Amino acid sequence: MLDTANYTPRLRETFRNEIKAKLKEEFGYKNDMEIPRLDKIVLNIGCGAEAVKDSKKAKSAQEDLTAIAGQKAMITKAKKSIAGFRVREGMPLGAKVTLRGDRMYEFLDRLITIALPRVRDFRGVSGKSFDGRGNYAMGLKEHIVFPEIDFDKVDETWGLDIVIATTAKTDAEAKALLKHFNMPFNS
Repeated sequence: MLDTANYTPRLRETFRNEIKAKLKEEFGYKNDMEIPRLDKIVLNIGCGAEAVKDSKKAKSAQEDLTAIAGQKAMITKAKKSIAGFRVREGMPLGAKVTLRGDRMYEFLDRLITIALPRVRDFRGVSGKSFDGRGNYAMGLKEHIVFPEIDFDKVDETWGLDIVIATTAKTDAEAKALLKHFNMPFNS
């Protein structure tokens, strides 16, 4: 585990020492509190039909997500019953975890420098996946691109949703913030 007493993640240091000044100059902020920063990163694995057939799939997804995030993931459950999908209320369907602080910066660093380059036929992430309020959402088809997952022990590959929430007011500010973190946008 991290010794948080005298350790600061590399991206947090970069943000404090370089990115804040660049953003302040680029957008002409008068106050340091106006400068956009990362708020949280939410990771989600939805098991879907597999979880309906076998309830252990959600537990497997939770264990994998916990290994990726470095923080215990919670199992997500169905809010209501849907007969067509054979889903009952309260049935486990996936797992999610919310990262903040040092763990958030560590995850973003691993995502950008290790996981994304390992994606097959990777040509960058879409620069259009912003929600209009400065938050960025992306998905990975396989969660096994993270080095924490032992490829030999994986029984099933899951898709992974990643939502990066920022304090930016506009998409342009959020995109500039993520570009300074070296997010590989393709457009």
